[in-house]
Amino acid sequence: MELAHRALWAIKNVNMDYNEAGELRKLKLNELEEIRDEAYECALNYKEKLKRVHDAKIRKRTFEVRKKVWLNNSRLKLFSGKLKSKWMGPYIITRVGRFVDVEIEDMQSQVKQIMNGHRFKPYLEGKDLNMLDDDKVSFYLSSPDGATA
Repeated sequence: MELAHRALWAIKNVNMDYNEAGELRKLKLNELEEIRDEAYECALNYKEKLKRVHDAKIRKRTFEVRKKVWLNNSRLKLFSGKLKSKWMGPYIITRVGRFVDVEIEDMQSQVKQIMNGHRFKPYLEGKDLNMLDDDKVSFYLSSPDGATA
């Protein structure tokens, strides 16, 4: 009986003031919530910055009818052969839609097909290379069969 009474007395001394313990607990919870809000704001700022950087690198592509383009062969990655070109063509643009849908025609077989405009890059001939800036020429100089022009 005496041991139980002393244990109860020790518990009462440790938790003497319940109001003070409650206030301390509320302060810690508020501090934790402020830290969480600050982390949320930092993550939001980071995502906005990343989006701005990504959007700045996107180039708007415009296609014109009767221009030549290369078509990206997206199925090539299923087959081995890393030296194979991923570009097919050239194709001639016959129609450009409002939502970057482009109708192309094969120059040899005259087969028409509709593709997404993101799969194309311009086909440049010798006269087109003379009109480009020097920093863009190196990007276009490699031909799709792997040889440099």
